[in-house]
Amino acid sequence: MKVHAITRHLPISSQKLRLVCDQVRGMDAEQALNVLRFMPQKGAKFAYKTVHSAMANAENNFELNRLDLYVAQIFADEGPSLKRFKAGARGRYKPRVRRTSHLTVILDTREAQ
Repeated sequence: MKVHAITRHLPISSQKLRLVCDQVRGMDAEQALNVLRFMPQKGAKFAYKTVHSAMANAENNFELNRLDLYVAQIFADEGPSLKRFKAGARGRYKPRVRRTSHLTVILDTREAQ
């Protein structure tokens, strides 16, 4: 049974968020939460909340045991970019791009061996 959670419009670039996603892909869900809790990156906080939300969806909506879940897929896509301008020298302007991203977490149950 696959369970997913999506967080959209996160104020971080998808490139930075993918570095965090690569660390927890394939882990057990509980272990992934412990790893994300102590990572110093900004994206770890967003990934923690999304994995936690997916686990809550699995427990409440599908009555799955949280110990049987693992991170089957986790990926970050680009969101809309906010284009801003800052004043530059000699009357010019310097463009600034504030990137956002969408984070998707898909949890699955491990088969009994």
